[in-house]
Amino acid sequence: MNEHQRILSAFVKLGKFLREYSYIEDHQNNWSQKLKDTITLAEHKNGWFIEDNVRFALKSWGNLLKEDQLETWLSTYDLNLSQRKSVAVIMAGNIPMVGFHDLLAVLLTGNRAMIKLSSNDNVLISFIRNYLISIEPLFKDLIFVVEGKMEGFDAVIATGSNNTARYFEYYFGKVPNIIRKNRNSIAVLTGNESKAHLEALGEDIFRYYGLGCRSVSKLFVPEGYTFEPFFESIYTYHPIVERQKYANNYDYNKAVYLMSEFEILDNGFLILKEDESYASPIASLFYEKYDNLETLRERLKREKNQLQCIVGNGVLENETPFGHTQNPSLTDYADGVDTIEFLLNIN
Repeated sequence: MNEHQRILSAFVKLGKFLREYSYIEDHQNNWSQKLKDTITLAEHKNGWFIEDNVRFALKSWGNLLKEDQLETWLSTYDLNLSQRKSVAVIMAGNIPMVGFHDLLAVLLTGNRAMIKLSSNDNVLISFIRNYLISIEPLFKDLIFVVEGKMEGFDAVIATGSNNTARYFEYYFGKVPNIIRKNRNSIAVLTGNESKAHLEALGEDIFRYYGLGCRSVSKLFVPEGYTFEPFFESIYTYHPIVERQKYANNYDYNKAVYLMSEFEILDNGFLILKEDESYASPIASLFYEKYDNLETLRERLKREKNQLQCIVGNGVLENETPFGHTQNPSLTDYADGVDTIEFLLNIN
């Protein structure tokens, strides 16, 4: 096998391992036990990374890392264009494994990854690196975890907030780069959604506590919309308020809204507030009314650079089905920027 085939084969093996881990309760295998311990450590270091969410992320990647899916994804690119470069990858840490797609893309395009891990998510990616090295020693010279200042790179992929983006642009603006800023996801409701649609919307809202850019943080609803069916449909998610970190945010934000005399809707674990902003605080969901769907479509087109996913049922082009925001495909590039194309054309 050539080098690319070896790398591809290793990721296929990783996918198989992650899938098998998802269905095994008794972890007798050495690496399975190590992953179990890593999941425990991840939650210890970051209280938002509860086991259920980490397992969800690992299982999702396991389902994507299959040979046919990887080959179909890469088949539309000319990988012969690639000449090995050192790519600095500065990862976010808002949800488990959020930087893995960038790492995957860098390595499958024949490049070397210099990764700066977020302190919020530094054990899961480290485990993945160690596992890959164990099955394919080639990765020892292709994946470097950088602790201090990053130097000697040819390109940068950096993910952060609007504030950190200014920092990234200042320091990395002279090399080829992808610099990602804040994005949010929304859902457009018409009032004709079924109970199943609204239940699935709960997954889009509550998975990862709403901390991901693909998490729905705002609803657009028609004038006169009644929220009773929505609240009834998402009630199955009410145990989330038993999680202390979530409950603290719920109590705090509710107190702030009440003291500020904002009008809110509240079902005991989620606060709805009418607001024009896209980004809502944890345990809160903003909503905005519309009276003309076509006018809303035009607005969302104008503001597409602020949006990651638009959830709906037959109301918009390129919409994401209810319940699927946290199951992106390999071609669902963050901020809509084709990472593979970028990596193949680094000068």
